[in-house]
Amino acid sequence: MSTTPPIAMVEEPVATAGVAGRRGRRDRTTKIRGHRAGFWVYIGLGVVLLSAIFPYYWSFLIGSGDSSTINDPNMSWIPGGNFIANALSVVNDPAVNFWPALWNSIYSSTLIAAAVVVTSTLAGWAFAKLRFPGSKALLVFVVATMAVPMQLGVVPLYILFADLGWTGQIGAIIIPALTSAFGVFWMTQYLQQSVPDELIEAARVDGASMIRTFWVVGATAARPAAAMLFLFTFVGAWNNFFWPFIVLDRQNPTLPVALSLLQSNYFVDYSVVLAGVLLSTIPLLILFAFAGKQLVSGIMAGAVKG
Repeated sequence: MSTTPPIAMVEEPVATAGVAGRRGRRDRTTKIRGHRAGFWVYIGLGVVLLSAIFPYYWSFLIGSGDSSTINDPNMSWIPGGNFIANALSVVNDPAVNFWPALWNSIYSSTLIAAAVVVTSTLAGWAFAKLRFPGSKALLVFVVATMAVPMQLGVVPLYILFADLGWTGQIGAIIIPALTSAFGVFWMTQYLQQSVPDELIEAARVDGASMIRTFWVVGATAARPAAAMLFLFTFVGAWNNFFWPFIVLDRQNPTLPVALSLLQSNYFVDYSVVLAGVLLSTIPLLILFAFAGKQLVSGIMAGAVKG
């Protein structure tokens, strides 16, 4: 007597397994891709976007008008046609020194950002991957310096640069900003999580020195975080007003200090002032347009590894 089971009894478990497998793959795909954002998510993002854009539009609205636009209760929300004229007034104002101030801002911000990236990456590598006595205590001390307000050090810092004869020179705002406690902390945390110790040990076994190991392994892994640190430091140095206003003079200012001179008269034309403010943001917009991808990748890498 034949013991072969009916065909239906054999094929049903196979078919069921196939359906379950396809369902499992669909479930895994759904989990990987995630759910599509809902209607209220886009509404919230739209509100945030409009809130971020509105100050720029309002500045452009006033900057494209005349001196009476800001006090007009019936002000039109359509930009006027005086923005170019107001911008030229800023550029050609002899009291502002626009082009030297623009160069000073570009030069100092770039040098400060590059120096902070280099010093922070080196210090972060040392704190994250090297073992030396007192490393944890020293890192805590570096982080604790972020709690000290800058205003506490202004008077002794000014006395120091006055004794050196550096007041009024662009180096007076570059030297104190060549390193950053936040940058050291940021690069330390990033390198601790992004570079496995086994990779460093493999490089040392292959005969690489510590400097070569840092250059090949550490600097390569730190590139996204370094790009983000460069952008944030550049923006901070570009917008810095307090210390440059104290230590620099009118003949050699940075751009924020130069634009403040537009308000030094008895009558302040806010259409010209806001036109100058918008001019000062153009280099930052260009920088973010070219380096925005690095910024996003650095933030996402830090978020994933954190």
